[in-house]
Amino acid sequence: MTTNGGISFWYATDRTAPTTPPRPPLTADATADVVIVGGGYTGLWTAYYLKTAAPDLRVTVLEQKFCGYGASGRNGGWLYNGIAGRDRYAALHGHQAAQRLQQAMNGTVTEVIDVAAKEGIDADIQRGGVLEVARTPAQLTRLKAFHATELAFGETDRELHDAAATRARIDIADAVGSSWSPHGARIHPLKLARGLAAACERLGVVIHESTPVTEIAPRKAVTPYGTVRAPHVLRCTEGFTAALKGHKRAWLPMNSSMIVTAPIPESTWQRLAWSDSALLGDMAHAYMYAQRTADGRIAIGGRGVPYRFGSRTDNDGRTRPATIDSLRDLLFSFFPLLTGTEITHAWSGVLGVPRDWCATVTLDPATGLGWAGGYVGSGVATANLAGRTLRDLVLGDTTELTSLPWVNHRVRRWEPEPFRWLGVQALYAAYRQADRHETATHTPDTTPLARLANRISGRH
Repeated sequence: MTTNGGISFWYATDRTAPTTPPRPPLTADATADVVIVGGGYTGLWTAYYLKTAAPDLRVTVLEQKFCGYGASGRNGGWLYNGIAGRDRYAALHGHQAAQRLQQAMNGTVTEVIDVAAKEGIDADIQRGGVLEVARTPAQLTRLKAFHATELAFGETDRELHDAAATRARIDIADAVGSSWSPHGARIHPLKLARGLAAACERLGVVIHESTPVTEIAPRKAVTPYGTVRAPHVLRCTEGFTAALKGHKRAWLPMNSSMIVTAPIPESTWQRLAWSDSALLGDMAHAYMYAQRTADGRIAIGGRGVPYRFGSRTDNDGRTRPATIDSLRDLLFSFFPLLTGTEITHAWSGVLGVPRDWCATVTLDPATGLGWAGGYVGSGVATANLAGRTLRDLVLGDTTELTSLPWVNHRVRRWEPEPFRWLGVQALYAAYRQADRHETATHTPDTTPLARLANRISGRH
């Protein structure tokens, strides 16, 4: 029987998580030098780097549930070098500026691995790179263009594989080609979040869990239990941003869903040729992402119900049965050998999507308000780069990070309801229809429907 919800498979399999007592909530008004709203990767990395650079700084983190409750404890465990908005930043600031951003992301993968080792965080990290696969002629066309673009942004260690070489690396049904990058590692996302929170506390960061923030204003964060005042207030709430007063249309909380199999026998792994820990993605419009877990399962995810009316978010990760069935079918289409394999867990979570699909880091010196996010599903590594950048901005340091083109980027708000809901539903219906058309017709070109959807959404 599939466990549906329960936050995530990662939560269910982290043996210390259910028995660890929650950190105490805020009980009265307080002060700090920096107050951070959100106990996910962005908030925790920011707190960690601030206290490392300035040990005397008073840093407080306010988390509505517990550290790692949101996307940081529910994601696909992809520590990789992708960043949302790079091509747009190239158009706005020039190729060289965007290339510097990409180089910073390449280094961020190693940075996370190194800090985890330094702090004794056992997050099942194994570096195996990222394999992006094409399974139709149109996907292959996009794959080759994608590969060429990555080379142009300086990723010269990337490899392009034909059908035979792809299936030798991972035996994926109907694979016609792939692109592999070394800049990726598999992780257990909740273990990373929990270990990072513990590292922050060792440095002296104050973390209040079960403390929802209802309003952020210059130099204060308001909760039902008191107000924390600080010269700097940093919003690190990603997919939960819409719940804050005045931020309903800032970032769209996009739903992503996952399933995970029962442990797969080693003999089957050998037949699948998935011998390392390479992350697996594809070039479909409604794309998938997967990893081989440390305990020998496949965790695979994709978009189910992409958006809930009124920017609502879930409470426990429960997923519609139809979405579970869709992901199961997707898994078996990639790996027919696994047909009938038990699906033990299913869950969902939200990620933050800006109107122009560009991740950003911002600090307003006049008000002390800052924020980072809008990662569009690429936040595991990007949050680390954001945390280091927010550190430099708060400390007033001019560095290579503060000159990157995503710093202080502003974007317009999402449309009001019902246009927001109607638009997202229509866009993802178009993407799914485009995928079906490309599979059925074997056209080598991206369908006009998908190109139109990309233009409307701002995705490309």
